[in-house]
Amino acid sequence: MKTVGFVGLGIMGKAMVKNLCKAGIAPLIYDIARLQKKDAPFAEELLALGAVPKNAEQIGAESDILFLMLNDGPTVQKLLFEEGVANHLRPGSIVCDFSSVSPVESVFCADKLFASGVAFMDAPVSGGDKGAIEGTMSIMAGGNEEIFDTLKPYFDILGGSSILMGDVGAGSATKLVNQIIVGLNLVAISEGFVLAAKAGADPKKVYDAIKGGLAGSAVLEQKIDRILQHDYRPGGRMTIHQKDIRNVMSAAAKLNVPLPFTSQLAAVFDALEAAGRMDDDHSGIIQYFESLADVVVKQQS
Repeated sequence: MKTVGFVGLGIMGKAMVKNLCKAGIAPLIYDIARLQKKDAPFAEELLALGAVPKNAEQIGAESDILFLMLNDGPTVQKLLFEEGVANHLRPGSIVCDFSSVSPVESVFCADKLFASGVAFMDAPVSGGDKGAIEGTMSIMAGGNEEIFDTLKPYFDILGGSSILMGDVGAGSATKLVNQIIVGLNLVAISEGFVLAAKAGADPKKVYDAIKGGLAGSAVLEQKIDRILQHDYRPGGRMTIHQKDIRNVMSAAAKLNVPLPFTSQLAAVFDALEAAGRMDDDHSGIIQYFESLADVVVKQQS
């Protein structure tokens, strides 16, 4: 039986570890918060489910499969190559990165680990905190088919679907496509419901009227309650989506692909960053449009 390690116990990572524990796997865990604060406590709820706390050296040395769910590419590289986790990984082990990073960052990690006989797969996810909790995320993998087959039983625990997109970096590229579509969907929802509120229509009734038609979407279904209740506690944190869109624009520039609407989305994120909203859920994008129209979207009594 393979020993599974998991690094990154944020909103998504914690839910994923819980699902591994419920499936009878007792993962080794290391909290990335310890990179900044060495005495940061482990999540007691995960320990109660059977997860086993380890330090950076131990989780590298003892894991046959090491899953990562971190904020960005630089954090992944810091963990592996500065904190030294990669120095302790055994030849034949696998690093699977669920983090949302650029394809270039994924290829960099894969090449560096390959020299030590360690396999790498980028496998970013979509589905937000709800998908992580329910184990219904979509997993977009990039790497070797044999490695994908090894990881597939774990993907089946953590997600509702998993697809091998191609070589290393293909999963990360697919996630960037996902983030364009989700972000612009949120913008369209925001503009539409701000218009509805300004016109005096009840946004909840507008939702009920359109949800079953072509305007309905998974984004609308998952985010409408947050919007109507102004509940922007983070599920999909805005700062992470902003980082992804910056990666999109960087990749687009290198590939000479004009993205006029995505560039506007990047500007909206920049404005929200200036307003101090980066810790909000990304459905909080609507706040930008509410401020422009001087209206608040809320369900009428």
